[in-house]
Amino acid sequence: MNPLKALRNNGQSVWLDYVRRDLLNNGGLKKLIEDDGVMGVTSNPAIFEKAIGGSTEYDSAIKELVHSGGLDCADLFERLAIEDIQHAADTLKPVYDSTNGVDGYISLEVSPYLAMKTEESIAEARRLWKAVNRPNLMVKVPGTEPGVPAI
Repeated sequence: MNPLKALRNNGQSVWLDYVRRDLLNNGGLKKLIEDDGVMGVTSNPAIFEKAIGGSTEYDSAIKELVHSGGLDCADLFERLAIEDIQHAADTLKPVYDSTNGVDGYISLEVSPYLAMKTEESIAEARRLWKAVNRPNLMVKVPGTEPGVPAI
């Protein structure tokens, strides 16, 4: 038996700490779910920075967004990230459904710049939840002292 699937049989959920557009577009995530028992995916700004800066996969999307105008760098980043998060959430949805919402999530992180601002963190988490619009989104909040009430 696949050792990662064996972990699942022992009550452990394997999450992939990586997301990148080619993994989503070429069926790689679906294959990891089916063959290796991946039950969720985590993301954060550093993961997206490596994905976007370490490949040419995002170049055409970036060009389109730049030509549409009116976006600063943060907005551009968010648009790319949300698109990838939505695609991953859709790919993970069968896991979410089959586990009754125990697994099958993709995470997205509230900006660490809001880590010391509880109310702003809550508002940002709600805004991201609405923007992604998928039931299997897990919004992560930085675990600082002010972040704890937001959680």
